Amino acid sequence: MFHRILVALDKSETSEYIFEQALFMAKAGGAAMMLLHVLSPLEDPYLNPIFLQPETIYPSLQTDAINRYMQAWDELKQQRLIWMQSLTQTAINAGVKTEFTQSLGSAGRLICELASSWQADLIILGRRGHSGMTELFLGSVSNYVLHHAPCSVMTIQGLIPSILTNPATTEPAST
Repeated sequence: MFHRILVALDKSETSEYIFEQALFMAKAGGAAMMLLHVLSPLEDPYLNPIFLQPETIYPSLQTDAINRYMQAWDELKQQRLIWMQSLTQTAINAGVKTEFTQSLGSAGRLICELASSWQADLIILGRRGHSGMTELFLGSVSNYVLHHAPCSVMTIQGLIPSILTNPATTEPAST
């Protein structure tokens, strides 16, 4: 049985489903949860630092671009913190001891480091299904975690099946 579950969330389409699965497992097993969100400026869907290149001709334009970029980052960090607080409160209301953290950096490395320092028994994270050139250039967080985690890892693949997202639309087949 798992006692400490680290849940890595990235605000993708599957994040809610991943959270629900983790909450179910934690509640069923009486485990504590740690929710983790990693901000990375080099990964989609985060802000692009294209305007942060050195500019010698018009330094005031560079300053304005940096200020706008930093303001947008602050807004994004705040939005994600509010999201994490909301998920944490949902888990606490369900009777699961839960805490959260948000970090900046390499997601795979930070997930493994937190799993080790927090002494997680299980890591739950999503897998987007990148392969080939996409995985070569973007890397794979789930692949990194699978190979470097200090504990068991559960990956949840791809998009949520439509039957899980809206069970009211499915009707039993009549014979």
